[in-house]
Amino acid sequence: MKVKYNRVSTLQQTGIRFTADKEAYDKILLDKVSGSIPFKDRPQAKELVKLIDKGLVQELIVEEFSRLGRNTGDVINTVEWLDEKGVNVIVRNLGLQSRPDGNKNPVWKMISTIMSSLYEMELENIKERTTVGRMLFVQNGGQLGRPKGSKENDVAFLKKKTTISAINCIKKGMTIRETSKVANISIATVMKVKKLLKSI
Repeated sequence: MKVKYNRVSTLQQTGIRFTADKEAYDKILLDKVSGSIPFKDRPQAKELVKLIDKGLVQELIVEEFSRLGRNTGDVINTVEWLDEKGVNVIVRNLGLQSRPDGNKNPVWKMISTIMSSLYEMELENIKERTTVGRMLFVQNGGQLGRPKGSKENDVAFLKKKTTISAINCIKKGMTIRETSKVANISIATVMKVKKLLKSI
């Protein structure tokens, strides 16, 4: 099988930019999770792992290394595991393959390590800029969170997309921390969801 794996960071992102790729694939998978989530813990990646374990996947195509993840250690472990399984990983934006013609690419390991390190650094820079931006916003009189006086009732809260995602994770038996990562919400919000589910 020839499989295309896409990833976007939030539930709000549609992944529509990937539709520019008109190449034919046997299967296209899209995860809507942060790149900091380990590859094998992502819902669609889990399906991919099952296919690879069955020996059904020969080629895995990603747009760029950051789609595999933004944690250097996890990305390296993932690409090494894929190599052990004999899967040829193709990174489209670099025109790079891990096993062209079934043979190991001698520069693959070096480039994959460098690129994954750069993407992890980029993620840390994004987090730092976001934190600084919030601090400046508050220092200039801005207020984070819901405006004072506004209140969201429990029914409206439980109908939100992120809440529904959290509910599905909880029903699957995921821990609070796992649910927080997959649904891209805070641990406090996950605990609120669990509390409301018990009261229904």
